Amino acid sequence: MRTSRSMSFRVLFVCTANSARSQMAEALLTSLGGGRFAAASAGAIPAGRVSRRAVAVLAELGIDWSGRTPRGLDGLEREPWHLVITVCDAAKQACPVFTGSTAVVHWNLPDPMDADGSDADVLSVFRRSRDTIAALVERLIALPVEALPAPTLVAQVTAMGP
Repeated sequence: MRTSRSMSFRVLFVCTANSARSQMAEALLTSLGGGRFAAASAGAIPAGRVSRRAVAVLAELGIDWSGRTPRGLDGLEREPWHLVITVCDAAKQACPVFTGSTAVVHWNLPDPMDADGSDADVLSVFRRSRDTIAALVERLIALPVEALPAPTLVAQVTAMGP
């Protein structure tokens, strides 16, 4: 699937709960993508709410992600995604086949929701997760994604993963 100048490059980030990593990835690509990308996120088993710490560390970058809710995958596998990125092993295993997608890639990102310790310690883990995702998103934005054939896109986006 090719994009025209009027059509944004559609990226879906998938995680198990859609409460932290995938939400941060969606927020960062939406914020940094300059309108070139249409980002969304979903979870195989969506949580009841987006992590308050994910919202807090995004706010530190000036991204207001308050009021967002996790969403499930229902029906998304039939939508026309240019790129689907799973961000955890469990989501990769639970992912449906995305019939409308050109490319599916996996980035195995540690789950900041697993962090324990003081609030400051946990917030530090969320910041590291956000910064890792931001670096990956910036590399994705730098690619000429609209011009890459699907196999090349998959190879390049996979290679940039953690």
